[in-house]
Amino acid sequence: MAQAAICVFAKPPVAGMAKTRLIPSIGKERAAQLAEAFLRDTLAPLRNVTWAETLVAATAPFTRAYIPDECMWLQPEGTLDVRVEAILQRALLRHPMAFALGADSPGLPTIYLDQARDLLASHDAVLGPTRDGGFYLLAVKNTPPGVLSGIEWSQRTTFQQTLLRLQQQGLSVARVPEWFDVDTADDLSYLRLLVANRKIDCPFTQAVIEEIGSHAGKLAAI
Repeated sequence: MAQAAICVFAKPPVAGMAKTRLIPSIGKERAAQLAEAFLRDTLAPLRNVTWAETLVAATAPFTRAYIPDECMWLQPEGTLDVRVEAILQRALLRHPMAFALGADSPGLPTIYLDQARDLLASHDAVLGPTRDGGFYLLAVKNTPPGVLSGIEWSQRTTFQQTLLRLQQQGLSVARVPEWFDVDTADDLSYLRLLVANRKIDCPFTQAVIEEIGSHAGKLAAI
């Protein structure tokens, strides 16, 4: 029996809906392609995390061959704090531990998930910070009502606000190593550098980045 549910939070990778902050720099079609690649590169390594059930918590229905229907959950209506809390609560009905994982952190080492699982043996919650001040992972054993209420999302202080909020709820919190997520053009430049230097393993993302680079090169040659 799985010890945990890993809930990957994602928007449908549809042009105009996905990675909207990247659209001004690469266009809506390329942004959607990247979103799809991020999701695939997030889900693929989770097949090897044998101690957890993997679920996709989507903002709207969509189907993909690589996501079994029974593994697709819809996020409820409401603000992000309400939606994350509701998915975690639902997951905790099935397993002793629940993880909220972003879909915008391709190449995330699964050892960080192993570390989070181990830390939950002695803590109530675990956070994984991102380099932009947010977090890519939240793992919990319980979710007090309103546990994420009042947090300002997509800010450089989001991680610190979340840490403080959890502690105010009486939860002991550990952290795993920093990683990154991709929301902006600067984030994409950082990702390109990691891919070019073979610092991360994300084959689907790498293919799209190389395609974007090739297309840009062709335009520059015209």
